[in-house]
Amino acid sequence: MLEELYEKYDRLQKKYGDKALHSIYFGGKKENPSICFVFMNPTAGNIAAKKDWDGPRYPWLGTKNIWKLFNKLELLDDDILEEIEKKKKLDWTKEFSEKVYKNIEDHDIYITNLAKCTQIDARPLKDDYYKAYLKLFMKEMSIVKPKRIVLFGNQVSSIVLGEKIKVSEVRKKKFECNGYEMYSVFYPVGNGIFNMDKSIEDISYIKGLK
Repeated sequence: MLEELYEKYDRLQKKYGDKALHSIYFGGKKENPSICFVFMNPTAGNIAAKKDWDGPRYPWLGTKNIWKLFNKLELLDDDILEEIEKKKKLDWTKEFSEKVYKNIEDHDIYITNLAKCTQIDARPLKDDYYKAYLKLFMKEMSIVKPKRIVLFGNQVSSIVLGEKIKVSEVRKKKFECNGYEMYSVFYPVGNGIFNMDKSIEDISYIKGLK
């Protein structure tokens, strides 16, 4: 059961994350989704990281740019994006968060981070932080069983695939890793926002594969 991983992720938060913040888990379709999207690690920008949050701890709650990406990929409905655009971070509620991720589930996708250790900001993390989560991440994948896995950015791709990866050199290339079909894609938000068009192009290609 995925829920059995919560306690382990919370223990690692105390070691690798900001002790004033919650760890963030995962969300979307939890049984054999068409695509699993794997980001780096959460930050305090996610409202679910707040200690007084009593809702689900899904990735990217209270943020905006990532939902624009999913909408452009036709993986988030227009009306949901419109609601997100109108909301400030503190306007997100437990009910609205569930509504967003029900739409994500309906689009047959699953969203997670390699590392669940929430940081106060988007500071770079050492490889060791991500490697500490690798076995748990693979356990997570063994439960979810996604058809394809999209790894965002050089660092996450390199750690999961076990080799040095430059996204610019492996665009649309299929990797077979631990029985999964994986692809390395440009990180599309934050400092990588200028790569969003390339991310959309490559993910659209991956979506179209039989």
